[in-house]
Amino acid sequence: MGVDKVLEKLEGVPLVLRAIRVVGEVCSHTMVVTNRVEALSKLDLPEDVLVRTDEVPYQGPLGGLVTALAEAPDEWVLAVAADMPYLTGQVVRQLWSAREGADVVVPIGEKGPEPLLALYSRTCLPAARRSLDSGRRRLVSFFRNVRVAEVPIESLRDVDPHLSSFVNVNTPEELAAARKESGLSPAGGRFVSTGSAGDTSTKLLPTADGKPRGRGAVSVVHAGTGSRRGQPIESPTTIFLNDEEVATLQATPADLDELAAGFLVGEGFLSSRGALRFIDVDYNRGLVYVSTEEAAPDEARLRKRSITSGCGKGVTFSSIGHARGLAPVESDLRVAAESLRDMMSAMSRAAKAYRQTGGMHACGLARSGTDAKGLVVREDVGRHNALDKVLGRAWLDGFGLGETVVLTTGRISYEMAVKAAKGGIPLVVSRTAVTNMASDIAAALDITLVGYARGGSLTVYTHPQRILTGDCSKG
Repeated sequence: MGVDKVLEKLEGVPLVLRAIRVVGEVCSHTMVVTNRVEALSKLDLPEDVLVRTDEVPYQGPLGGLVTALAEAPDEWVLAVAADMPYLTGQVVRQLWSAREGADVVVPIGEKGPEPLLALYSRTCLPAARRSLDSGRRRLVSFFRNVRVAEVPIESLRDVDPHLSSFVNVNTPEELAAARKESGLSPAGGRFVSTGSAGDTSTKLLPTADGKPRGRGAVSVVHAGTGSRRGQPIESPTTIFLNDEEVATLQATPADLDELAAGFLVGEGFLSSRGALRFIDVDYNRGLVYVSTEEAAPDEARLRKRSITSGCGKGVTFSSIGHARGLAPVESDLRVAAESLRDMMSAMSRAAKAYRQTGGMHACGLARSGTDAKGLVVREDVGRHNALDKVLGRAWLDGFGLGETVVLTTGRISYEMAVKAAKGGIPLVVSRTAVTNMASDIAAALDITLVGYARGGSLTVYTHPQRILTGDCSKG
C-alpha cells in the first residue's frame, strides 16, 4: 500500500486507517509502504500492521510495490492506494479468483489498467526492479514482461454496482463527487437522494422592493444530477523530460503520450525519434514521464511554466521573432477543394466528444495529403493540445509531415501556425477563423491557411496555389 498523504482525512478518519481496515478483512497481512514513517507514528495503527520505508525513496507507486514484493510474507500482494477508501472485499475476491496462470491481476477500465487496485505475485519482483532501475515510475511499465490477467472493470459491477472501490479521494470536491456518483453517505454507507433529476421546479426570489417577481422566459431543461456526462473534461497534466519538469498543461486526459511527444517536439525539447527510450503515462495523477538519450536543454528548469487550455502567451515558449526565423515550408502538395471538404466531414464523424459536449476541439491529420483515408483524429479541451496529439502521433510513428494536411475545429491563431511551421506542414484548414498574426506568419513561411471550411465553401488566406479549385473566395 503506497502512502503519500498519510494524514489526509475523510470524515475525521485518516485515509490510511480506512484502507487498512478494509484490507485487514480480506488479506492475511497488511503492510504500509511510505516515505514518511514519522507521520504514521501519530496514528493508532493496529499492532499487526507492518510499516516499511521505500527502499528507493520517492519513486512513486512502482517504488512502493518493489518494496512490498521484496518484504511481503505472502506469495501475492494486493496493492491499494491509501486514497481509495471505499474498497470492497468483494472486488478483491473477484480479482483473486482470476489469478490462475498470471503474475498480475489488474482491472481494465475505459482509461486502461487500474494498477493501484490490483494483485501482484512475488514473481513480478525481478521485472519490477528492472523497470524501476531504468528510471520508470509507473506500475504498468513492467507489465509487458510478465503474465497479466485483465479483468474488465464492468464485470465487477455485480459486486460493486457503482465501482466505489476505484474512487480516488484527495479533496473535499472529489469526496462530494464520489458521493453523488456512488451514493455514499458520510458514514460510508448508502443513502437515497431526496431530489430528482427530472424535478425542474424553481422558487422565484422577490425583487429589491419586496414584490414577487414575474415568471421569466427561462426554461430549466436539466437539473442537478452532478453527472460529468456531456461535459468537456480537463485536468492538469505535468510533463517530465528525463526527470526534469517541463510544463503543466490543462488537457483532456486521453492520448497523453502523444500530447507530450507533440508538445516536446514542437518546443524543441525532442528531435531524434531513435533516441526516445520510453513514454510512461500515469493517468491517475496526470503525470507523463518522457525519457530520451538526447540531452535535455540546459534551460529546461527556467522554461518551466503552467500552460492553460486556452490561448495567448501561455501556450508556447516561442516568441514572434523566433517564429519569423523559422525556415519556410517546402512542399509541392496540391489538394482539391472537394478533398478538403471530405476530410473535414471525416474528422467531424470521428470527433464524438466534440459532438457530444459542444465544448471540445478536434484535430485531424490527413497523412496522404490528398484524401481522408488514414485520417488521424484526436480531441481535447484545448485546440493546441489536440494539434499536439496528432503531431505527436505522427512523430512517434516516424511519419514525415511534408505532404500532410492538418484540420481543426478551432481557430488558427499565431501559435497554431507556428506549430505547423515547426512540423513542416504545408496546409492547415479550420472550420472557423484565421487570425491576422497567423496569416502574417504563414505568408512568410509558405504555409497555406484555409478558414471557414464549412457549408461547401472555403476561405483561403495564404498561398492559394495549393488549393485546386476556382470556387474559393480568397481572403
